[in-house]
Amino acid sequence: MGTEIVLVHSSDLHVDEDHVAGSRDGDGTASLRAVLRTARSWRADVVLLAGDTFENNQLSHAILRRARQLLADSHLPVVILPGNHDPALAGSVFVRGGLADLPNVSVLGVTHDEATPFPVFDLEVWGHAHRDYFSMAPLRGPRPRSTRWQVAMAHGHYEPPETRANPLRPSWVFGDEEIAATGADYLALGHWDRAVRVGNGVVPAYYSGSPDLAQTVNVVRLTATGEVVVTRERLLADA
Repeated sequence: MGTEIVLVHSSDLHVDEDHVAGSRDGDGTASLRAVLRTARSWRADVVLLAGDTFENNQLSHAILRRARQLLADSHLPVVILPGNHDPALAGSVFVRGGLADLPNVSVLGVTHDEATPFPVFDLEVWGHAHRDYFSMAPLRGPRPRSTRWQVAMAHGHYEPPETRANPLRPSWVFGDEEIAATGADYLALGHWDRAVRVGNGVVPAYYSGSPDLAQTVNVVRLTATGEVVVTRERLLADA
């Protein structure tokens, strides 16, 4: 490839019913709209939503129709990783809301079992979807590289080595060894509301933070020279 690939990474949008949208002026899809608007402004090649895109799997058809329309109208390739709030169940929001039928949307664990290829970019995006509400290892079984660029996604809790032995640690845990074992060019993380880089630096591993709290997205540039450049960029509100 002679040009760079631009990824926009967000997570924990928690699209919800309008009447409990609180800080979003009563609009349960406000976070999704803002992320997609920001991604378009950066001319993103792919949008990564790393878990908990939806608050739960019981949302009404009305809010799901609006979310589906926003995704369809964005005309952006979007990869969604189901998280602990919206796991890939038979009756999930992705199935009931018809999101899995959109040609520009890939839902890991629903439309694709584990990985979504983008041949035009020589890129693969992979991740293990939450398939129930129980604990699991988000970075188990790293996927062998088959493309020039490989991006991994995970929704869970990073545990640094010094506290990993704590028996009271939370669910959905991974640490430095699991991050390094992915060998990915970028690891898009979700589950934390704050934006932060984690790990020991072997693999660029970043939480994007939730749009509501962080007010930013991660913009990831996979450059023609092989570098991976990650910046936090301000979320764009509606004009």
